[in-house]
Order: sequence, then structure tokens, then C-alpha cells
Amino acid sequence: MKIAIIDDEEMACRHIKRVLDAEGFEVEYFLDGHSFLQRLGQQNFPIVFIDLHLPDMNGMEILIRVKKRFEDTEAIIITGNASIETAVDAIKAGAYHYITKPFKRHDVRLLANKARKKIELLTENRALRQALGRGDTIAGFVGSSPAMQDIFAMIKKVAMVNCNVLLQAETGTGKQMAARAIHFLSPRKDNAFIAFNCGGFAEELIASELFGHEKGAFTGATATKIGLLESAAGGTVFLDEIGEMPLAMQVKLLHVLQERQIFRVGGTKAIDLDIRIIAATNKDLKKEVEAGSFREDLFYRLNVVTIRLPKLTERKDDIPLLISHFIEKFRLAFNKDTRQISPQALDILLHYHYPGNVRELENIIQRAVALAEGESIQVRDLPADLRKLAFTTFEGEDLLPLEMMEKQHITKVLDITGDNRKLSSEILGIPLTTLWRRIKKYGLDKKK
Repeated sequence: MKIAIIDDEEMACRHIKRVLDAEGFEVEYFLDGHSFLQRLGQQNFPIVFIDLHLPDMNGMEILIRVKKRFEDTEAIIITGNASIETAVDAIKAGAYHYITKPFKRHDVRLLANKARKKIELLTENRALRQALGRGDTIAGFVGSSPAMQDIFAMIKKVAMVNCNVLLQAETGTGKQMAARAIHFLSPRKDNAFIAFNCGGFAEELIASELFGHEKGAFTGATATKIGLLESAAGGTVFLDEIGEMPLAMQVKLLHVLQERQIFRVGGTKAIDLDIRIIAATNKDLKKEVEAGSFREDLFYRLNVVTIRLPKLTERKDDIPLLISHFIEKFRLAFNKDTRQISPQALDILLHYHYPGNVRELENIIQRAVALAEGESIQVRDLPADLRKLAFTTFEGEDLLPLEMMEKQHITKVLDITGDNRKLSSEILGIPLTTLWRRIKKYGLDKKK
């Protein structure tokens, strides 16, 4: 990333340049405002260090002109202690931060890296919003990964064909959303979509809910009730957790699929049906058939087309896109200013294993947006068990023994300076004799 330094003190420019060169930035410095503005006509600098007091113009004027031309440029104001009030005014005018003379290497390095992270995060969020705007969604689904693009293509194809569909997926992957997508992309879209969970209900209750009952069919049946299958005429019925359906009910459902008609509980008159069945399960129905807990003939009736929805860990490339989508969703719901996520928090979410899949990620972001202060979700806004991951992901990568860190840093500085020992000692802030001892200790002498 390119950085410009505008300061009439050449020694200060050289000092900042040495520090930032070591951080991987491409640095140019200018001793007056006009030479910088001329260069700005040819080259954009995402980060600029601007001295408020220049020989030919005021630093505030440069700041205003830079921000007018490149709104996303992050400006760091260079000032003396006596001009801190002016620096604060500069921040109000759009500067990122300020640094006072005489400045420390650590402060220069820290501010430049923070500004870089802010720019990278802004760029990433824009890319995510553009991806959402391009239509990388389908009926509520979000995803640009190859796995999800394959799912979108399959949904679009099968939606136009009036056949039964089996969705094979873990909890939280969006089975009902996929079923709704198939329905709303199909010719049945103007008719009912009805969802029913087959798990956790007694056989009698399932029969009454799905098939309805006639008046007097059982104690308490004081009136005729239209069942869900009948009320979905012309539309789609989504049967979730089909693997939990009792065997006796499986026989009745098989009859519906074969004959396209039902009998209400207690009724004797067949009622014709025009419905599409989409079933879903997190079980392996082939194994359930082998175990005798699921009817083989029903399995083949349902399994005309099978769509396997991927786990979130199988589509990790979609996690930033999903986070952006959920932030926008809950920002509007909660009337918050939160619009993005910090790099540290994002890194934690990218390393998490998500046993609850997309639904769990949605709940995490909902909580984070509710707790966030300001525009960005921070690590502190994540659940406690996720905050612990900070020590094994983003920050944990830097948890090295002190000697190893020192050796790596000295090696990096020597490489950058071309093994110039005097310049390296100045950059490291240690006497030349101390540097010689460290080179000998770590075996870094390339002149042997």
C-alpha cells in the first residue's frame, strides 16, 4: 500500500519512511505541499502523513483537497504539542488521527497499520455489498462459493419440474429456505406454501394436522377440520424431519404420493390433491431403510431429486458475505449504526466450526449487532466461547517466544537494509555493538 509523507523536515520524513518501509509500505515523501499535490495528480496514496505547518501552504488545506478528491484516503496529521487543538480540528475535517513530534517508531507503525486495516475492511465490505447487489442470492439465500452456486443452479432447474424433492442437510443449513426457494421459483408460486415438522408429534396428531378430520371423528372433534395437505391445494407442502415420521404415517403418506388423494380422519370420501411434496431430513434415509425404520417404497417416492445442502464449514468463502448480509438485516431491525466487522472479530468467525451452521452464525451476528457500540462489531461483542478463540487464531499467531520474535525482527531489518549494520542499528534503536552481539548469537552473519 502506498503512503505519502508531507513534511518540510527531511530528517522526519526519512525517519517515518524507514519505519514504514520495514512494514511493507511503499513510501514517498515531499518537503512542500505543491510538490505533493502535483504528484497526487498522477498517483493516489491511500494513507498520507501531513504536517500542519508547511512553508508554502497550510496542512489543513492539503487535507481538504485530498479528501475532496479521494474520500477514502486516511490522513494522519503531524503536529507539535502546541498545535493539538488544530489537530483535533483536522480530525473533525476528516483526518484519521494525529501524531505529535517528536514521535516514536511504535506510534508511527501502529497508526499506519490501523489505517491500512481500516482501508482493507472498507474495501472488503464494499466488495461484499457489490456481491449482494449482483444477485448472489436466491429467495433469501446468500452465497457466492462454488458449492452454493451449484445449489442455486439445481434449485432453479428443479423448481420448474413438478416432481418431489428430498433435501438432505444438517440442522441450520437452510432446508426450509431452500424449499421456499423451489416453491417461489415454480409455477405454484401464487398458491400456498405450508411447512410441517414431522418430529416430536404423536401419530394421531400428525394424521389430524396433515389430513384433517370429520366432525365426530373422535372425542373433541366438534367440527370438520381441513388438513394441511388439503389446504395447500395447488401449492407446496414442506415436510421437515421426514425421517422422524412414524411407520404407520409413512404408509398413509405413501398413499398420498401414489394416488394424489387423501381421506380425512373419520371420513370415507376421497379428496383429490394437487400438491407438490418437498421433504427434508438430517438423517441418512438409506441407512434408515436398512435399519427398518423408514419404508423403502416411500424413500424412492420422495427421492426423485435429492439436493444436499452444504454445511457452513464446507462453504467458508461465504462467511464474510453472510456476515455482511446479517449485519445489514439486524442493523435495520435494531435501528443501529453498525455496518461492518473488525478484522479481529472476522478472523475469529472464519476459524469457528459452527455446529449450528448458518442459523448459528445468524444468531451470533444478531447478538453482536445488538451489543455493538459504533459502526463496527468488535471481539468484545461476540459470545464468550468465541472470544477465547482470539488466542488461537488472529492473536495466537504472534504468541512466539521472545528470542524467536527478536531473531525474526532483526533478520527482517537486515534484509531490508541490505545487511547495512549501522542503518539497521538505527532502525532497531540499539547500539551497533549490541546488534553485533545479536547477529553472532542468532547466527545471522551473512559475511562469513
